[in-house]
Amino acid sequence: MNLTVGLAQIQPKIGDLNANLKRHLDLMQEANQHAVELMMFPELSMTGYYVQDLMSELAMRPTKDEPIFRELLQASADLKMDTMVGFIDTDDRARYFIAAAYLSGGKVLHVHHKVYLPTYGMFDESRYFAWGDGVQAFDTRFGRFGMLICEDFWHASPPYLLWMDRADVLLFHSASPGRGLSSADRLSSARWVQAVNQAYGAVFTNYVIHCNRVGYEDGLNFWGGSTVVDPDGEIMLEAPQHEEALLVQTIDLNQLRRTRTRLPLLRDERTGLMVRELQRILGGSTAWPSSESR
Repeated sequence: MNLTVGLAQIQPKIGDLNANLKRHLDLMQEANQHAVELMMFPELSMTGYYVQDLMSELAMRPTKDEPIFRELLQASADLKMDTMVGFIDTDDRARYFIAAAYLSGGKVLHVHHKVYLPTYGMFDESRYFAWGDGVQAFDTRFGRFGMLICEDFWHASPPYLLWMDRADVLLFHSASPGRGLSSADRLSSARWVQAVNQAYGAVFTNYVIHCNRVGYEDGLNFWGGSTVVDPDGEIMLEAPQHEEALLVQTIDLNQLRRTRTRLPLLRDERTGLMVRELQRILGGSTAWPSSESR
C-alpha cells in the first residue's frame, strides 16, 4: 500500500493563532492538489516556538468545542487528509504541554505531549511547560504510527518504545535551531539530526518522517531540512534548508515487510532481557533518579 505524505516546512507567526490557522488550511488545500493523504506540520506550528509566558493565552484543547481545532478537524474530514499539527495543550489543573495532535476524518486520533523538555544552552522549555508522561503508538487507516516532538527523538528510549508498541511509521516534528558548522555550507546540528533519523530508520526498520520548521524567532534560526527516511535508513526526500517549502513524497508501506524479511532485527529483539537489566540498573544504582522524582 502506498501513502502520499506532505511536509509543510513553514515559519509560523509567533502568537497569532488565526494567521497560523489560515496558513494550515491554505497548505492543506494546496497539498490536496497533489493527492496528499497525510499532512505534517512542524512543532508548535499553531503558535510559534518562543512563546514563553504567552503559553496560557495560546493554549487550546484539541476538541471540536475549540474554534481553531473545529476548523482543522473539518478540513481533515472534507479533504480526507490525516494531519499532524503542533500546539499548546492544557489540562484542568493549568498545566501546559508542548503537544502534537493527529487528526483523521474529523476526529482526534491521538495527542502526544513532549516528554523531554530541553532546558540548557538556548533552550528554556521546562520553565514554562510540563513534562509529558507517556509514549504510545496508535492505529490509523494506514497502519500503526507513533509521534514524537523534537528532543524526544534525541533520546533513544521514546523511539524504541514506539517500535515495541508496534509503530511502523515514526512521525517526528521539531523546531530545531541551527548550531555550528560541520562544513562550509552545512550546519552541524542539521548533519547530526539527519544521521539520527537515518539510524532510527535502519535500526528499527521503520519509515521515519521528520518535519522541521524554518525562520527566525528572538535570534534563533530554524534550519528546515525536513526528511523522509525509508526502512533501510536511506533518505528518500530532503527539503531545502532555510526556506519554506511544501514537499510531497509517496512511500511504499510494503517496503516494511521486504526490509524486515531481509533484516529481522524486530524478530530478534530481546525485550525481556532489556527489562531485566533496566530493573537491575535502577534497583542497584543511586546515580540515576527515577522519572517520577524528576
